[in-house]
Amino acid sequence: MTETTTERRNLFRLGAAGLGLAAAGAALNTSRAAAQAAPASLLRTVLDRGKLIVGTGSTNPPWHFEDDQGKLTGMDIAMARILAKGLFDDETKVEYVQQEANARIPNITTGKVDVVIQFMTVSPARAQLVAFSRPYYVEGAALLTAPNSKYKTYKDLKAAGKDVRASVLQNVDADTLVQQALPVAQVMQLDSQANVMQAVTAGRADVGVVDASTVKWLVKKNPGDYTDPGYAYEAQLYSAAVRQGDPDWLLWIDTCFNVAMHGHQPEIYTAAFQEFFGESPPVQKPGFPPI
Repeated sequence: MTETTTERRNLFRLGAAGLGLAAAGAALNTSRAAAQAAPASLLRTVLDRGKLIVGTGSTNPPWHFEDDQGKLTGMDIAMARILAKGLFDDETKVEYVQQEANARIPNITTGKVDVVIQFMTVSPARAQLVAFSRPYYVEGAALLTAPNSKYKTYKDLKAAGKDVRASVLQNVDADTLVQQALPVAQVMQLDSQANVMQAVTAGRADVGVVDASTVKWLVKKNPGDYTDPGYAYEAQLYSAAVRQGDPDWLLWIDTCFNVAMHGHQPEIYTAAFQEFFGESPPVQKPGFPPI
């Protein structure tokens, strides 16, 4: 008993840093990690290959788009960089396969990409075809207004009732989506997301109903054109997707995301969240499980 107690105290004296240094060689030795992965796991293949192949898009800010230098950026790209950092201690070791949304599942199932990170909404139907990681964002519908609007808050919009004109992307469920937030508003269904937003800035619509992440992005990027009246609803989960039947690969991705979002390596996730959404993610407090 005394010997065990002494050993335990010595471990505490070392602290997390000391223990981390003792294990660093094994933890960062990718050849050893590859050998320990199941022979058929994509984890072994990716480590041996020396780069990660990610399916994503290039035309949907703030998720995936090209910056002024033509380089892919966005929150999805940040999540890919997190995985590359975890695999190789080098966030640049990623090959991006730019694809349309309808290619996401086929490119996973055929093995063209290792993982898809492309604002992919989790659903039970899709989960029959691919395996989803832990979510990295909770998307939803939200309201978008102009700074000169006479309706400053969601309370103002709702109180105005049928006098409010709401623009929304044309869809069979568009009226229902608007009326969940504004039950008696006039609904203007438009043929593109750009026209939905342009109707707001031009004053033809009092409010636009768009993705919550789009509201955050536009308000941060163009505060003179857009404001957030403070209401989001219809939560949906965004996750990475991988081929089914490879628990080692899926568990590793979940672990990597957890460490970046809730653990001791938050730099990439936090910086991206601030850049693309204009706010910081909640700070995880020691002693409490991840949110």
